[in-house]
Amino acid sequence: MASSSTQPPRQYEQDCHILHCYFSGNIGAINNKKLVEIFVNGDSNALKVVRQTYSSRYGQDLLQLMSNVQRNNSFARIAYLRMVEPHERDAQLMRHSLFGVSLNLNTLIEVACTRPSSELLRIKQAYQTRYNSDLEKDLTMKVNGGFKEILLAVLKSCRNYGGKADMSLAMCDAKTLYEALESGKNIDQKTVTSVLSQRNNGQVRAILSSYKQLYGHEFRKSIKRSKCGQFGKELRVVIRCIQHPEKFFAKQLRMKNADGREILIRTVVTRSGIDIKGINKAFVAKTGSSLENLVIRELNSCKDKTNDIAVGILVGLIKSC
Repeated sequence: MASSSTQPPRQYEQDCHILHCYFSGNIGAINNKKLVEIFVNGDSNALKVVRQTYSSRYGQDLLQLMSNVQRNNSFARIAYLRMVEPHERDAQLMRHSLFGVSLNLNTLIEVACTRPSSELLRIKQAYQTRYNSDLEKDLTMKVNGGFKEILLAVLKSCRNYGGKADMSLAMCDAKTLYEALESGKNIDQKTVTSVLSQRNNGQVRAILSSYKQLYGHEFRKSIKRSKCGQFGKELRVVIRCIQHPEKFFAKQLRMKNADGREILIRTVVTRSGIDIKGINKAFVAKTGSSLENLVIRELNSCKDKTNDIAVGILVGLIKSC
């Protein structure tokens, strides 16, 4: 993605002027193209400087301005997600998923299973600081069944983040998982969650690769074939997200629900520069249509005056990666 983190101070001043015109209601003075460029071309460092410059010049916090209107304003929502620190953003997503109108398991799985283990640690710290509460304890209180045990294990695994995957260890763990599935009448849930809690997400992917190498099929297929009950169904969802995040996101984007626009915005913004190309490819494979078309169709279906800007940013993020 192009970066504007080295742009001259005067350019940051101009960016802030455009944003000030927008948030003060002076719509006629806004250059939509420039507004789009701020959030497509600017990397995290550049957007941080924009926020600091805006605060110095206008005495207001841009994030707060965006937060105040983001619920009913697609542009503000996109801009907020682009500008807030990723670990702060994800801590907020986890909190809302646990304590919103209803429990949102999909978002909990999304954050826990697609963020690097080092980032998960920062998310947990940000959650503690912002809400004066422990993420694992809150998840224990709000989530039931297999998902609780599996997600807790994934969150605990962030303590073990490190360097390259250990393939010898992965082979041993793959055999352990095989025994957990095949040795008894039911899946050995304790052993499975123990492995997940002791290995970071990168190491888990190495285990899954080793499992296929050893036994000729995916671990998820073994779960499906075994009499694993509800725990097995929930384990398959989490394993799929860890192993193939692009397929997980593509499936979320295909589902019809009231949060469709939010899921689309969040997916494009949080996965730009990571795996948005893979998500687009998986989405096209299942639907025959691109994410760009989905953005245009989804955002043009409402009467939000900022739609053109929002569409421009999202399409720009998809194309620039």
